[in-house]
Amino acid sequence: MNLLNFAKSKKDNFSSYLIVGVFLIIVSILDVFLNSFFSISYSSVIPGLLGFISPLIIGFIGLYLIRIEYSGLKYLDLVNKNINTNNFNAILTLLIIFSILKAIPPTMNWMILDANISGDSKDACTGSGACWTYIKVWFRRFMYGMYPNDLHWRINSAFILVIGLGFMGYFFKDNLKKYLALYYVIIYPIIAFLVIYYLISGGSFGLTWVETGAWGGLSLTFIVSFFCLIFCFPLGMLLALGRRSNLPTIRYISIGYIEFWRGVPLITVLFMSSVMFPMFLPQDFFMDKLVRVIIAITLFEGAYCAEVIRGGLQALPRGQYDAAKSLGMGYWKMHIFVILPQALKLVIPGICNTFLALVKDTPLIFVVGLSELAGMLALAKTNPKWLGFAMEGYIFAAIIFWIICYAMSKYSYNLEAKYKTER
Repeated sequence: MNLLNFAKSKKDNFSSYLIVGVFLIIVSILDVFLNSFFSISYSSVIPGLLGFISPLIIGFIGLYLIRIEYSGLKYLDLVNKNINTNNFNAILTLLIIFSILKAIPPTMNWMILDANISGDSKDACTGSGACWTYIKVWFRRFMYGMYPNDLHWRINSAFILVIGLGFMGYFFKDNLKKYLALYYVIIYPIIAFLVIYYLISGGSFGLTWVETGAWGGLSLTFIVSFFCLIFCFPLGMLLALGRRSNLPTIRYISIGYIEFWRGVPLITVLFMSSVMFPMFLPQDFFMDKLVRVIIAITLFEGAYCAEVIRGGLQALPRGQYDAAKSLGMGYWKMHIFVILPQALKLVIPGICNTFLALVKDTPLIFVVGLSELAGMLALAKTNPKWLGFAMEGYIFAAIIFWIICYAMSKYSYNLEAKYKTER
């Protein structure tokens, strides 16, 4: 310990320590890099275990030498503040960097350099890398499920119309801006549902009927996620207000609803909606399985959304309620124009987290016979002509879900920054 304290960076010797420390860090990382990519290692001349851990020792000494409470150098202070705060974090940082460098070459070889993408059958995959031919051949099924190939334009057209309707609010004139909430909460969901259901299902306007059992792939993931997102949010908002209501009946009903749905797993909810719920309906009454699934996920996620919004409501100071009441506002006017706008700004990260969980929960609908993206992967990997390529399929699905979730996360960050209020 005395030796470490003696070698500790100080203001009067920091310049020389910084040069030596940076040099040692570069040497350690370069050693691992050359070993990983070119099988060259100058530490291999050191025998035994010492040669194996020498890059870690050298890098650790380098990080120790550059560690100082405040150097005045922006990037160095960021490094010391975030990844070099103590000896443990220094070693952990080096281990992570070395692990990434070690993993890159075999990953690149398997995914890119030795991969196959040509051909249209399993015979084209003769190398030791990934068989992206499998993804290419099954791409339409992964996107559209068992929906007829010559009718895919209907799904594309429906999505374009729904997205276009979603951007209509940006073109509202100033005198119509006050109706934006009404449009997005009530009018837009109804129109979007009618567009998707009647355009994709058909059966009217001269379009061929396609049952919802044929829907699938990524398009079904988007459909289920979209409707569950736009329906669970207003439901969660009402439940959050109900749980904080002064009326005992409304409060206890809301509490019972929230605690019930939060206490059961989603897979059992989907099973009940698909298998048990139809048993309680009249014989001449039919409700499509997809509609039942959307309702089930909406009811389930609405309970989680309610607790997030309730956290925002409780975070507001009591003075906001008193100020609104002093202006003569009633309950609904106070919450719509004063309370909820402030509360929702506080819980944007929590709401986004709930929405991300909802999107990632959509693969569970495969258990009730609806084959979204993950469901189609499960079907494709059991095809006798394409056995043994499950890894490629799941990596493809992981990349797709990561892109979707990352885009949603970045959008929430932008919203958070846009509506950020210094407190």
